[in-house]
Amino acid sequence: MRHSPLASVALACLALLAPGLAAASEENRFAQTVLPLLQKYCWDCHGDGAHKGELNLDKYTTDALVAADRKIWSGILFHIDQWTMPPAKRSEQPSPQERDFLAQYLDHLLNPVDPANPDPGRVTLRRLNRVEYNNTLRDLLGVDLRPADDFPEDDTGYGFDNIGDVLALPPILMERYLTAADRVLNAVLPPPPPPLERTVIPAEGLTGQGFPSSEGRLLSFNGTCGTEFNLPLDGAYALRVQAWASEAGPEPAQLELRAMDQAVAQAAITATNPQAPQQLEAKVHLKQGFQRLEVRFLNDFYDAEAPDAQRRDRNLTITALEIEGPFDPPAPPLSPAAQRLFLPGQALGDTEAAARAVLQSFAHRAFRRPVLPSELDRLAAIYQLAQSRGENQSGALRFALKAILVSPHFVFRSEAQPEADNPAQVVEIDEFALAARLSYWLWSTTPDDELLALASQNQLRAQWRPQVLRLLHHPKARALPENFGGQWLELRSLNVAAPDPQRFPQFNPELAQDMRRETEELFHHLVQENRSVLEFLSADYTFLNQRLAAFYGIPNVVGDHFRKVSLPPQSPRQGILTHASILTITSDPTRTSPVKRGKWVLENLLGITPPPPPPNVPALASGAQAELTGSVRQRLEAHRSKPGCASCHALMDPIGFGLENFNAIGQWRDQDGPFPVDSAGVLTTGQSFASAAQLSHILLADRRPAFLRALTDKMLTYALGRGTEPYDRPAIQAILANLEQGGYTFESLVLGISESLPFQKRRGDRPR
Repeated sequence: MRHSPLASVALACLALLAPGLAAASEENRFAQTVLPLLQKYCWDCHGDGAHKGELNLDKYTTDALVAADRKIWSGILFHIDQWTMPPAKRSEQPSPQERDFLAQYLDHLLNPVDPANPDPGRVTLRRLNRVEYNNTLRDLLGVDLRPADDFPEDDTGYGFDNIGDVLALPPILMERYLTAADRVLNAVLPPPPPPLERTVIPAEGLTGQGFPSSEGRLLSFNGTCGTEFNLPLDGAYALRVQAWASEAGPEPAQLELRAMDQAVAQAAITATNPQAPQQLEAKVHLKQGFQRLEVRFLNDFYDAEAPDAQRRDRNLTITALEIEGPFDPPAPPLSPAAQRLFLPGQALGDTEAAARAVLQSFAHRAFRRPVLPSELDRLAAIYQLAQSRGENQSGALRFALKAILVSPHFVFRSEAQPEADNPAQVVEIDEFALAARLSYWLWSTTPDDELLALASQNQLRAQWRPQVLRLLHHPKARALPENFGGQWLELRSLNVAAPDPQRFPQFNPELAQDMRRETEELFHHLVQENRSVLEFLSADYTFLNQRLAAFYGIPNVVGDHFRKVSLPPQSPRQGILTHASILTITSDPTRTSPVKRGKWVLENLLGITPPPPPPNVPALASGAQAELTGSVRQRLEAHRSKPGCASCHALMDPIGFGLENFNAIGQWRDQDGPFPVDSAGVLTTGQSFASAAQLSHILLADRRPAFLRALTDKMLTYALGRGTEPYDRPAIQAILANLEQGGYTFESLVLGISESLPFQKRRGDRPR
């Protein structure tokens, strides 16, 4: 889609230069209105047999011939629109009106649109990306485990990771979905109690006092032996000890059973046969975790003078300790998310009807639409199968809930429509799909209860504007600067930025996070305060904490929290163009890069994609020796003078030169090594500037239409999950008109997109 800086005067140009255009026939329109301009400005190099750059235009005499070579003429359109052709050195140049006339003519010829039959386009069925998956589970189940952080990286298209055409589903991702479902359900639903277990510790496993013998652990004097158990849960346990004794004196041996440093049972041991020991049992309530269980011999006796030599010494022998349990462990308390999960079935108890109510409610929220009876029957069948295999209600529900979380209806955002294979069938998307479009756009998560309730009543469109503004000013709307802003402005690149630590020792992960936070906070402020989107470029304030303020040299900012800070009148900083985040990601590790900075501004702020560089172009010389030959600007100017380099660099380099006073991590400088910084430049469209502030002013004034169109195009792409196409031109023009009428506020941009044809409707696809 074309991005003309003079689109507002296009129709006037058409009328001025071609008053008979509407009446001109298909055959002679090109010859009457376009060919004279091409002959005047282009023929020296590309006509009358000349073919500079392997381009000759002699054969193009009609609209049909031009349209047949769309690729060639799209390139010509780009150079006309961006003032890169004819070359700047040529004295005779087209006027702005002539350029815009030619650009409008080619744009409408190469990208025809029928206003009488608007095309809303279609969005490919798309799965949740990693951010959306984490946020959706957070809002469905109240967990913040972020299982999608372990998923493979999402592919991107048109600069965003929510584009349906590139969000594939590799087999490894399906495996991760299964693992993630188990992980979050284990966190929300208490696991079923462990089965009753009986553990026996033989005598040789006991520790403490006494002596091991062939018949057990012998306590020949008063003392204690025992062992430790790791108990899985709080609950009632049966403790048992098996022992026998050798008799002596007037009474039998006394044994005490102890747990948690307390006596829990005591008995006289009268068994004297090692093959038939006596058993003592006690049921006690024990705490989860490691507990020591002990046996104590209480009444040792020895009489060397006793007449019966067999009854002179009383001893106690322990043959085994055992523990069994837990018996009827209490169910752990349900989390608030689990309580909400079970709420629909609470009045029905542990019945299948209760389970169906739970599944219907959860599937409705997870699928973002009503559940079909057949779908509910299949989920109930999974529940029944789990119960038939011994699961209680909670365990059986866990299996059915897992089926929901790995269902395509959860993982993918689908938009049902009649005649899906008929490209002529244009329909409004249903209100559930509309709710999902809105919430995943502004919140990067699933619709909340209010959106789903309105969609269930078919009242969402009736309450559309209030709902859009509710979502836009909700705390969850921080997702917009984090996810849209993080990709539009490429802030995510700060995660991998690696400035040379020898040259830039101040840079560290904490500072990088502060840089990103500054830009996100400005974005969030524009949204929440409904400020003009032009403040992305013009803001005379920013958001800083103490560390970033010190980095910028701004005093009187104390503490780690970010706050709004007015920039002093003499500050060289203004808007995101001078944020350290942007300046860092558009630099090389050891130096600034005017090319990267210029390209970033063109692509992200003006919506212009420069042509790719020609093959085999050498990189700019770098290293200590090269740095002695001149500043980055001086070396780049020598580099761009080489054949094949000038036209591309003419677009990018002047913009980057305007930012040369900021080093590779965004700090102000007056010198580039031993050389003074020169930040002056001239754009291909003719405007000159001497500083970053003047460059920002040009972008705000002369290039404002291009910036607004680029922002609208980027936001619409992100909102729809598909790239914009030529047939979206009328919708974008309507959004821009709404934006201008609304004073360029953020609300006017979001409302314009949310009410646009491609957001509200879709068409069928052509059968493959």
